[in-house]
Amino acid sequence: MAVVPASLSGQDVGSFAYLTIKDRIPQILTKVIDTLHRHKSEFFEKHGEEGVEAEKKAISLLSKLRNELQTDKPIIPLVEKFVDTDIWNQYLEYQQSLLNESDGKSRWFYSPWLFVECYMYRRIHEAIIQSPPIDYFDVFKESKEQNFYESQESVIALCTHLQQLIKTIEDLDENQLKDEFFKLLQISLWGNKCDLSLSGGESSSQKTDVLNSLEDLKPFILLNDMEHLWSLLTLGNHESFCLYEFKCSGHYI
Repeated sequence: MAVVPASLSGQDVGSFAYLTIKDRIPQILTKVIDTLHRHKSEFFEKHGEEGVEAEKKAISLLSKLRNELQTDKPIIPLVEKFVDTDIWNQYLEYQQSLLNESDGKSRWFYSPWLFVECYMYRRIHEAIIQSPPIDYFDVFKESKEQNFYESQESVIALCTHLQQLIKTIEDLDENQLKDEFFKLLQISLWGNKCDLSLSGGESSSQKTDVLNSLEDLKPFILLNDMEHLWSLLTLGNHESFCLYEFKCSGHYI
């Protein structure tokens, strides 16, 4: 049986995981802190001094988190009781049980990067819910709305294509179906370019029609198993059709 490879972590200097923890996550945290600071007047207008104190508390918690990350401190359990707190803390204990470190504690640069990044977002959420009355505030709302607005042209083009495809799909032969299927797979793949976490919170909107860019982007696909996937899907459809005919002929048990 093949051995499962070790999870990518920040200890692999120069890797995506390393750059995520060293640069990308601190950049996201800095932008979150800046967003809270820019809304200080809004918090005061809505909640008075209590809102300002809540903003200070949230920023303090997030600054502490950023320092823990940048100095590779142990990853600590969540403290605010929420619906998923126990699950997170149990998983943290599991990660610690896998370590060979002398102190047995998970650290930012030595833990699986995906866990670390998800944990970071959960700690951001914790900082906000620990800071009423601004515990409703979405620190990513502005960037999400901005990127969606700036991507409208591409969104409309894709929706128009899909509406047309729905109308004509019954008339497409197998090769045409495969072509459309491959287009949708590639659109799904390249949609990750709009992920705000990958850009560190910088604008990553899709300002061009992605359908017209698919051919130019193909050389950047590192591993392409679309043909194999299509063969599996069509094989499954063929077997289902044969089983249906077999059943109808009275030979199905």
